[in-house]
Amino acid sequence: MRETKDEHLHYILSETKKHNADNISRTKAYQNFYMQYPEMKWALLASMVSRNAGWNMTDLHLSPFRKILSTKQRNRLFMTYERANWLIFSDAYPQLLTYALSIHYNQPLFHLLSRFRVSRFMKKEWDYFWKHSDRNRLMTALIINEQNVIHSPVIKQDYFQYRIFMRLPYLLQDMLLLNAVLLPDRFGRLYGAFVHDFTNINKRIDMGKRIASIVFHPAVYDSLLDFVLTREHTGSRRDYEQFFHSPFEKAPFLRSVYPVITHQDIIRKDWHKIRGVKRKWTNPISAKPDSGIKKSFYNRRKLLYAYSHLKGVFTPDST
Repeated sequence: MRETKDEHLHYILSETKKHNADNISRTKAYQNFYMQYPEMKWALLASMVSRNAGWNMTDLHLSPFRKILSTKQRNRLFMTYERANWLIFSDAYPQLLTYALSIHYNQPLFHLLSRFRVSRFMKKEWDYFWKHSDRNRLMTALIINEQNVIHSPVIKQDYFQYRIFMRLPYLLQDMLLLNAVLLPDRFGRLYGAFVHDFTNINKRIDMGKRIASIVFHPAVYDSLLDFVLTREHTGSRRDYEQFFHSPFEKAPFLRSVYPVITHQDIIRKDWHKIRGVKRKWTNPISAKPDSGIKKSFYNRRKLLYAYSHLKGVFTPDST
């Protein structure tokens, strides 16, 4: 092996930093990796979920959110999406690149993962995948891992807890199911599922498995992949709303409203040592691809616009 261990580490760190600039670069990196290594099913799933994160970010510039929420509240919500998006990529992309190097040298290099503070759970899962090539098991393991990675530093972190998840705007959005992971195609169809009780790690893992089962369902996979490959991610719902009539205003392009955010990394603790793995997290979940979510999602959008016109429903928090 010509390259040294230090050279491998430098390559992985530099590539991760380069592609972890913003939501658009992350989404594209996941997508490109899947196209090069289609056995990495999680990478396609991650690119689809990351697209939704971008759409949620630019939604905050739509008039209902500007009326309902103060600028400070909208910035906090953006940082919640951005921080989670950044953390997952900073943990998962080194794993993907380590796998690519292992393929290149035809030998497992997963001992490198400890240098990137990847959980020992994932180290064992990568070793298992190298021997048994179980794509679905690895995808489920990465879903479990990513939700645990963000659980303490984002979901349970005091700032996000008290400034976001315990405030009325988030609680109402959660109660009324105003948020969803949407999977579009170029025929104007939408598949996906509504997000509920996002702070519950069990629900987030179940959601990840449910979305994965839709993405890779043989009835929709080809049309979803066609959308991904033909529609460049801009961070705006324009990416898919161009294929059907939407009565609502168009969200701006992500890079026109948000700068690149410099994140402070944290001293990460191995979540597996703290929480372990619940058996139910590994149980398969299947969901039928139902395009009926489109009508439900946009009916709830109408509700959001109606709320924004009711004076006094929300009192913007100036703190």
